Amino acid sequence: MYVNSGAENVSMSLNFMGRKLRNHTVAPAAKQRAWETTDLSRYQDDPVVSTRVVLSHPIVSSEELPGSVTDLREEVQWRRSCNIHNTLLDQDKDRGKIRVFCRIRPLIRAEQAKRGHTIVTCLDDYSVILETPRGPREFQFDKIFNPECTQEEVFTESSGLIQCAIDGFNVCIFAYGHTGSGKTFTMVGDRDRRNPGIIPRTFTKIFEIIHDNESKFEFKVSAYMLELYNDRLQDLFVSPAEAFSKRIEIKRDRKGLVFAQGAETKEAASAGELFALFEQGCANRHIAATKMNIESSRSHLIIGIMIESRNLTNGSVSFGKLSLVDLAGSERAAKTGAKDDQLKEANSINKSLSALGDVISALSMEQPHVPYRNNKLTQLMQDSLGGNAKTLMFLNISSSDCNLDETLTSLIYATRVKAITNNAQRNVDSKEIAQLKEVILKLKSGQPVEEDV
Repeated sequence: MYVNSGAENVSMSLNFMGRKLRNHTVAPAAKQRAWETTDLSRYQDDPVVSTRVVLSHPIVSSEELPGSVTDLREEVQWRRSCNIHNTLLDQDKDRGKIRVFCRIRPLIRAEQAKRGHTIVTCLDDYSVILETPRGPREFQFDKIFNPECTQEEVFTESSGLIQCAIDGFNVCIFAYGHTGSGKTFTMVGDRDRRNPGIIPRTFTKIFEIIHDNESKFEFKVSAYMLELYNDRLQDLFVSPAEAFSKRIEIKRDRKGLVFAQGAETKEAASAGELFALFEQGCANRHIAATKMNIESSRSHLIIGIMIESRNLTNGSVSFGKLSLVDLAGSERAAKTGAKDDQLKEANSINKSLSALGDVISALSMEQPHVPYRNNKLTQLMQDSLGGNAKTLMFLNISSSDCNLDETLTSLIYATRVKAITNNAQRNVDSKEIAQLKEVILKLKSGQPVEEDV
């Protein structure tokens, strides 16, 4: 939970050799948000976002301005060689910030048939420019993937997070964007598996790391798979009929870790077994065709992979959770042609994404109250947004002029996500604590307990 640090001074006591000397009152530092330095006078009707207007003839050379784009790019380039979550980036002023990668989808056949043109261009690896009726606008993210980037390149940039999960951290990778922007392609891949996405590649990577460390650690991998369909959580590891009658509740443990109580959790001993479970779940997912997407996801997909590792040397146990989330895309009924059941699905999707937007706005502005409980989606992602997790957001956008409004909204949305700070902590227990927890579990289940434990 976040507290508004600017609301009041903080009283502190100074101690020396166990004796209290005196009280001190410390005023909070004035934290300047990214968008507070931006001149948006030309865009009074725009939301408060961290964007810049691109001028064709700047009055002052950028080299003359401290903190200019040139300085920023030099700083980003210096940090670029570091792993995005484990080294210098976690030690600087942006420590704990949610990382945002932007992926640009090329024009599809339908857009080319309408003689659509590209309105999105990459200025460099970190900046994207959107052509709008009011002029070009530039947005900056941690990485930009142009339309020519391959699935392998996208996965390589994010694969370091998998090691974090195995090391005992909570990790979340989620894809956001309007319907038809390429989220499912990024996360899952294509139908014929020639271009697998992040999820299947993650399965392979997990067991590659396990194989490389099996002489030092003992691992256990398990997973659950859910969809949020029409404001209802459904278990994808059981039949649709059973899922409809099954009740799943969202809970949090003492460390703030979110888990789905009542969901079917299955163990996997190999990447093949994990992928087989994934295929089983995908067969039960709700998908339908709309005017904007022939395979539109009608629900949010949430995959949770739990990785427990036991150090064979000292007996310590770490527990990491890797959440892979494929969010359904925001829709406009007039453009998708949604009717009847599809219209109901679209309303549910938009409602949940709106609730997610409220949470992101509250966190980015450091409001004292964050409305996580307004929707099941935000409850599920509570530990990933402002919680105990290392989080990476994939922003998927269309480069076509016919999707200008949706693309601009998505870019604004993602800019706010960048301002959110998480506090990821490693989940590790000593040998003695791990043994005590094992005894408690046995007692709860009625199993016999050895006296020497």
